[in-house]
Amino acid sequence: MDKDFPKAQNPLLLRFHRLMDAFAKSDDERDFYLDRVEGFIIYVDLDKSVKELEDLEEELAKHSTRYCLIPKMTFYETKKFMEGFVNEKVYDIDTKEKLLDVIQSKDARENFLEFIYDHLSELEKWQLYYHERSRIRIIEWLRLEQIQFVFEEDLDLTKSAIEKIKRHLFDVKVPKDIALSRENLFAKAKTYYSYEALNPRPKRGRPPKQVAKVETELQITADMYLHVPTPARLFLYLPDISSPSAVTFSARFDTEAQLIANLRGSSRGKVPPKLEVLSQRLESLRHLSSKLANINETSGIAGEDRLIKVLTKETPEETKTSEKKESRILGVVKGFLPKKSKDEKTSPEEADKKAPSVKSVTPILSKFKPKKN
Repeated sequence: MDKDFPKAQNPLLLRFHRLMDAFAKSDDERDFYLDRVEGFIIYVDLDKSVKELEDLEEELAKHSTRYCLIPKMTFYETKKFMEGFVNEKVYDIDTKEKLLDVIQSKDARENFLEFIYDHLSELEKWQLYYHERSRIRIIEWLRLEQIQFVFEEDLDLTKSAIEKIKRHLFDVKVPKDIALSRENLFAKAKTYYSYEALNPRPKRGRPPKQVAKVETELQITADMYLHVPTPARLFLYLPDISSPSAVTFSARFDTEAQLIANLRGSSRGKVPPKLEVLSQRLESLRHLSSKLANINETSGIAGEDRLIKVLTKETPEETKTSEKKESRILGVVKGFLPKKSKDEKTSPEEADKKAPSVKSVTPILSKFKPKKN
C-alpha cells in the first residue's frame, strides 16, 4: 500500500452485515469497493452526476492499491447458494422437488425467495444458512486480500469503547482503556485466520430445547472515518442494518421490508376476473343450498313461495333471460313440493293458528286403531 496513507494502529472495524449486503448486491451493473485504510465501503451509484462519477473514477484509478473491488455475485454462485440450501437443509421431499424446479426457472433468485417466504418453516433455516455461508465467503475474500480485521458485530465491547477506538484509529499514543481494547481486537483478529473460521465445527450433543426465537437488535455505533477522499464522500455506503434478517438475498430489492411489501402486493394476491366471478357463483350456490335446507323443514305455500323467490332472484342483467325459463323451473319445483290443500289460502302464521289441536285429532285417530279380538 502507498506509504502516503495513514496506518491504522489496530485491526479494521468492519460491519459484517453491511459487507454481506454489498456482496449480495454487487453485480454487472453495481460496483462496491472496500477501503483498506479505514474500512469504509464505496458504492458506485450511477444516479450521480457525470462530473461526480468521473472524479470518483479518477480517485479509484490513482489509488488502486487502496481500494478492493468486492467480488460480483455471479449467476453460478447464486445458484450454488440455493442448491446448497435445498440439498443440506430441506428435508421434505415435495418441498425439495419444488425448490429445485424453481431454481431452474427464469428469475430463479426472486422466485426462490418468494417460495421461501410462503413457507415459514423453511424461512428461518434459509436465513441462518445464508448468514453462515456468506460469513465464510466474506472471510475467505478478506484473507485473500490480506486485510487485518474484526467484525464489529462479534465484539463484546461497549458502544462507547468501540467509538473511542474508531476516533483514535491512527493515534500511536492512546489512554490505557483504548490500549486494552486494542489488545482484545488483535486477539480477536487472529481467530478469523484460523482453520475453524472457514470450517466451523458442527455442534454436538443433545440439541437444546426449542424456545421462542428472540432476535435482538444489533448495537449500532456511529460511523467515524477520518481520511475519506473528497471524491469518495458522496459515494459512501452506510446502510443501518439493525437485524441479520434485514440483509436480503434479493438483487431487486434493497431491504427485506421492500421484498415483503412486493410479495404482498404482487399479482399472486390478485384474483383473476374469471376466478372472481366463479367464486361469487359458488358462494351464491352455497347460499341457495342453505335456503333449500330451510325450505324442506317447512310445508305448504310458505315453502313454495320461498323457493320461488330464491330461484327467481337474479341480477338485473339476467332478469330478461330468467323470465323465459321461470315457468319451466317452477314446473319442476312444484313436482317435488307438497301440494296445497283447498283450505290453505291464508298466510303461514294463520295456518298455524287453524291447525287442529291434539285433542281434536285423537278421536279421529282412534277409528284407525285395531279392534280387540
